[in-house]
Amino acid sequence: MTACAIESAAENETRAGCVITADGSYAARLAPRGDSWFPERWTLDGPEPYAVPLPGKRPEEPGTEVQPMADGRVLIHRVPQGRHTFALLYPTGPGTGEVPLGAVECRDGTTELRLLPPAPGGLRAYAVAVGLSSTSVWLVAGGAFGPERLTTVPGRCSGGVWLSGGDRLLALDRELDGRTKTVVVDLERGGEVSPLLQIAEESNDRLLLADADSGLLLIRSDAASPGQDRLGWGVLGSTLPVRFPDSLRLAGHMVTPFAIQPGQMLMPEYCAVALRIDGGGGRGGSWLGVWRPVERRVHQLAAPDGWLPGAGLWTKDGVLRLPYATETLPCGVSRVVAPVEAVDGASLVAPPDDELSSSGCPVPLQQAPFTVRRLSSAFAGRRAASGG
Repeated sequence: MTACAIESAAENETRAGCVITADGSYAARLAPRGDSWFPERWTLDGPEPYAVPLPGKRPEEPGTEVQPMADGRVLIHRVPQGRHTFALLYPTGPGTGEVPLGAVECRDGTTELRLLPPAPGGLRAYAVAVGLSSTSVWLVAGGAFGPERLTTVPGRCSGGVWLSGGDRLLALDRELDGRTKTVVVDLERGGEVSPLLQIAEESNDRLLLADADSGLLLIRSDAASPGQDRLGWGVLGSTLPVRFPDSLRLAGHMVTPFAIQPGQMLMPEYCAVALRIDGGGGRGGSWLGVWRPVERRVHQLAAPDGWLPGAGLWTKDGVLRLPYATETLPCGVSRVVAPVEAVDGASLVAPPDDELSSSGCPVPLQQAPFTVRRLSSAFAGRRAASGG
């Protein structure tokens, strides 16, 4: 399943209108009711999606975070008077049950605390507290004794992508000494930190998405165009350079990848990637893009009415599921079949090198030392088996 990333507002990324579990079973969002807001859980793994409202004793603040858990409960993160409190919500007939989990104190006024994307498995939830010179990773749900600080990483961290199939390896975009590079934090090795993205010495490199099945990575970096961020792609464990296709440069628009098609074990180049395109140059709103590394273009598509922008997930067979809410249908999922330039995989040929821009010299993507050998050899074995 695709790991999803959430970037800070300072990086001009907009958070999704709802959050979906890693396995796609549930979603959660803050839903409007008049001038107030309340949590809402969506069930997505049945014949038809349906929503269950989870109103509390009082309306929620607009900035309140919610996240669905694999058991159907919803984690809520509130910030009353500088205290970050966490609780699990669940429906109880006509009302809402609430299990308090504890709080994290951030009273210095300089520390920002936010939830990380849902972890694979959905049994635990994590958050990062970003201070002036360091970032702490917290386990806020699923532990034995309430919120627990797991490790502190030097530098200010943004982003957040889960690597591999569990909640052990967390990739964060760390700003240190004036540069931003993606590092991997091993939560089972006492928070051991290893470099992941170092495309060029002077570049700022951020990881946006990672797919555990194919190893495909979506990256934002200024390595190819100093001073200008561009979207690029690479493959975890590969020694090939990160590439920055011209097709992903849409002048005057912000392009943000939000989901990668899973299940493409042998061919990361054939994974469909869903893009959120935000209008510019007089064209407002958000719409969809679908792109594959092997193709030379972005397919631009209208988003369904009421789409919760930036939210969605792929099925293995290439169907993009997009949650939406309108006045007439407050809980819906639109299904979009990924367009292809050629249906038959044999005729889908990778573009020549001059159609893509690379970062210059081939710089391998790195990961924590104990894992990089395993992932690299596994990827090499898959390529050899496929004749690649």
